Amino acid sequence: MTPLAPYDASTALVVVDVQNDFADPAGSLYVRGGEEVPALVNAELAAARAAGALVVFTQDWHPAQTPHFVTSGGIWPVHCVGGTWGAELHPALDAAPSEPRIRKGTGGEDGYSGFTMADPVSGEKASTGLDTLLRQAGIQRVVVAGLATDYCVKATALDAVSLGYETAVLRDDIRAVDLQPGDGDRAIAEMEAAGATLA
Repeated sequence: MTPLAPYDASTALVVVDVQNDFADPAGSLYVRGGEEVPALVNAELAAARAAGALVVFTQDWHPAQTPHFVTSGGIWPVHCVGGTWGAELHPALDAAPSEPRIRKGTGGEDGYSGFTMADPVSGEKASTGLDTLLRQAGIQRVVVAGLATDYCVKATALDAVSLGYETAVLRDDIRAVDLQPGDGDRAIAEMEAAGATLA
């Protein structure tokens, strides 16, 4: 597979939530087509590493009970509970153990973006540490791939733009939940309107 994006040492490839609960058909919040994403992302990972780019993986990493889940009044089935099979990165994803993981929602927050989490009751935002990590590495450009287009990919890309990063989203390497038909297409339009490039 040919990589979709150019990479260099000032670029970070942010791989969003390619976890079993989203990417495996047996996962509790399976995203249709999610199982196709690891192989697609692997081509980008190889290109990014060869060019000296930074590679970062994000993971939903929820407690067993959180207002984020339908069991406690939220909209989502229980998913990506920290330490469970569902929260692990998909085994087909070529994730090196030395590459950073940003775990979000660890305190029960809504953790859609790789950059920020929000208290599900107050809406108060908190940083995940990703922005600090990127700035310390001299990153100016962010390339986003993963799951899901209309939630965590969109939120990560919009935050990247708002934080001043040149932002590209790999259209072929994302899949949508489409809770409402067309959500994925609307998310792509929203990311483009905000200033992200769809590669």
